[in-house]
Amino acid sequence: MPVNRNALIRYRTLDQCLQNRFKKWTLEDLIEACSNSLYEYQGINTGVSRRTIQADLEMMRSNKLGYEAPIVVVDKKYYTYSDKDYSITNSPLNHQDMQVLTEVSDLLKQFKGLSHFTDLNEMVSKLEDKIHSQKTHSTPVVDFEKNNNLKGLEWIEVIRKAIVAKKTICITYRSFKARQASTFCFSGYLLKEYRNRWFILGMRHERNPKIMNLALDRIETIEEHEEEYRENKTLDLATYYNNCIGVTKSPEQRDSEVIFWVEDDNAPYVITKPLHHTQKLLRADADGKIFSIRVILNFELERELLGFGAKIRVLAPRILVKQIKTQLNKTLGRYEIIEDENQEF
Repeated sequence: MPVNRNALIRYRTLDQCLQNRFKKWTLEDLIEACSNSLYEYQGINTGVSRRTIQADLEMMRSNKLGYEAPIVVVDKKYYTYSDKDYSITNSPLNHQDMQVLTEVSDLLKQFKGLSHFTDLNEMVSKLEDKIHSQKTHSTPVVDFEKNNNLKGLEWIEVIRKAIVAKKTICITYRSFKARQASTFCFSGYLLKEYRNRWFILGMRHERNPKIMNLALDRIETIEEHEEEYRENKTLDLATYYNNCIGVTKSPEQRDSEVIFWVEDDNAPYVITKPLHHTQKLLRADADGKIFSIRVILNFELERELLGFGAKIRVLAPRILVKQIKTQLNKTLGRYEIIEDENQEF
C-alpha cells in the first residue's frame, strides 16, 4: 500500500509521542506534534486535521502497513502504547519497504570509494546486510557494535529538533555524583556520540553562562521553554572535538603532546588502529615502538592508556605519567592478598 512522505512523517511523529511516557498525549497534543513535524520537514504550515490524525492512528493499529501498533486510550482521553517497548521502527519490513531500501542502497553504493563519502561505507554495509537477511530470512553476516540497553536514546530526536529550530529546552538532569536532579534552561549546539553513549554540547542558561557537555542517559525530562535561545558565537563545532579522545573537555583547555611506548607484540595493533588521528611513530627501540599523539588530557585518554595494562608505558607529559602511576598503584592495591582466602562473594 503506497504511503506518501507526509504520512510517513506523521506516523513517525505519532510513534515518538506514544513512546514518550513522560507526557500524557491528548488527541490535540498529537495534532500539534504532527503539524510541527510537517512544518519542520516539509515547510507545510497549514497544519493537519483532526480526522487525518484519527485515520493515522487507525492505520497504525491495523496490519495494512505491518505495524499492528498496540495503541490504547487511557481515561478516555490520553493516547499511549500498551506495550512500553513497542515502536513501529521495530516492525518487520514489508515488500514495499524492501524495494525502497534496495533503491536507496543501490544509490548509495555509487558513492562508495569516493574520498568525500567515506562515512557512507558503514551505512551502505548495514543496509546491504539488512536487505540480505530480510530477503533470505537468514542471520546477518555483518555485526556492528551495539548496546540494546542504552538509556537516553529517546532524547536524540527531541534535542536534534531543538538544535535545528534554535529552541531553548528545559532539562531535568542528574549526574552520577549528584544527590538529586536539577532543572535548568539549555541551548543545545551539537549531539555527540562516543562509544555508544550520546552527549549534548551546549550552553546552560545562568548568570555566568558556560559551555557544558551533558550525557543523554542522565537526562530525566526535557521540555520546550520560552526563554530566548543563546546562539553559539565562540565554538567551531566542526573541529571542537578534534584534539581529544572522548568528550570531556572545556573550551579553555589546550592540547599536549602525549608520548608513549608500546611493546613490540602490541605495536601493530596501535599502528593499524591509531589511538588518535594525530598519532605518529617517533622511533623504535629494542623492545618496542614509541608513539606520540596531541590531545587534551582527560579521563577518556587515561582510560584508553590504562586499557593496555603492562603493554604500554607513558613517557610524557609528567603530569600524565604521575596520574597513570597513581591509578596503577590503586589498581594494585585492589589485588593485595586477602587474609581470608575463603571470603565469599
